[in-house]
Amino acid sequence: MINRSEILQTIEMISEQHLDIRTVTMGISLRDCADNSIDACSNKIYNKLCRMAGSLVSVADEIEAEFGIPIINKRISVTPIAMVAESCNSSDYTPIATALDQAAKEVGIDFIGGFSALVQKGATKGDRILMECLPNALSKTELVCASVNVASTKAGINMDAVSEMGRIIKKTAELTAKKDGIGCAKLVVFANAVEDNPFMAGAFHGVGEPECAINVGVSGPGVICSALRGARALPFDDVAETIKKTAFRITRMGQLVAQEASKRLGVPFGIVDLSLAPTPAIGDSVADILEELGLGIVGAPGSTAALAMLNDAVKKGGVMASSHIGGLSGAFIPVSEDAGMINAALNGGLCIEKLEAMTSVCSVGLDMIAIPGDTTAATISAIIADEAAIGMINNKTTATRLIPVPGKTVGETAYFGGLLGKAPIMAVNPACTEAFIARGGRIPAPMHSLRN
Repeated sequence: MINRSEILQTIEMISEQHLDIRTVTMGISLRDCADNSIDACSNKIYNKLCRMAGSLVSVADEIEAEFGIPIINKRISVTPIAMVAESCNSSDYTPIATALDQAAKEVGIDFIGGFSALVQKGATKGDRILMECLPNALSKTELVCASVNVASTKAGINMDAVSEMGRIIKKTAELTAKKDGIGCAKLVVFANAVEDNPFMAGAFHGVGEPECAINVGVSGPGVICSALRGARALPFDDVAETIKKTAFRITRMGQLVAQEASKRLGVPFGIVDLSLAPTPAIGDSVADILEELGLGIVGAPGSTAALAMLNDAVKKGGVMASSHIGGLSGAFIPVSEDAGMINAALNGGLCIEKLEAMTSVCSVGLDMIAIPGDTTAATISAIIADEAAIGMINNKTTATRLIPVPGKTVGETAYFGGLLGKAPIMAVNPACTEAFIARGGRIPAPMHSLRN
């Protein structure tokens, strides 16, 4: 049961510092929906989602109204569709994407994730079919999100899949050109993808998960930033303590909401993801936190060190507030979804190379970055490979969500709307990468993968 006194302690954080529950995500297994017929499989999926998630939105709304805690998104993640659909006698899984989209609209959620494939060591027939139909599926649906895991510390990097994803991203952008390539904003390429991530676009319900689970993603960059204003001129030891204490309070609220949602829905509680997820709103920015620490602008020397300290302190504080921490847990630095990051990119403080360095210590990776529409598929693949290498070597999750905006170039802006925000088109190194990507094969796993 939620303790009302604990909720009252968060009133100021909610009303003045943009604290919210970023998402309540219901993970649902679809393994029992497999069928030889693509139509039968799609119908099974639609019916199961409507049955199991029918009350998700109403319950979340009840909790929000009863306790005054903003819950921004209600979402669903499902078993990677390549696994479910592989038994179908079909060369196109777009009907399943359509069923997912229709179910999401029927139950009233914001996004549904899991139109996904895990190909870090190689692709099956189902994986290849899903990847091939990604552009079509993402252009014909509104709420469906997709991901492909191309690398892991244990398996290395599947460079054939990396090469293919460059072409897929380009085609997806072309098919959604009228909306600045928004289809690519719903497509993530992972290394070391996790099975219980509640955040989109990379959420899926992993094979090690139960039949159904409730995962909650908290936020609160504004709360952290506000707390740090009272710690100006203090040494980093004290700064880290301030962040830890604040992260505890943020995560505690997420834990309480997750438990309440779990009880009311009759679904097991999965995890709390304590990531600092920004929004385009002023005052809700990870970039503002880093600048509050003393950086003149995000991207300046010291940015990676500041982000490393922030990420570590958030995890140390949050882990004391919940018995089940999972997902990605740390700090997100999506360019289009963070007002401070947008400002830094516009003012020349941030470039893709600096962002890449920062991703070695943050939660995810190169996230929501708009690039010129004429960027080649090989260059996109090479950027994906670089980010996957960071994840592989550091044994952490990294991701790439690049949006080559058709018809636009550096100096222009892509507009996506809502939480996806807007993004300045960032310059990409023009050096040729065709021969590198054309090699294909697999980059071997690092020595430290041999831990057994």
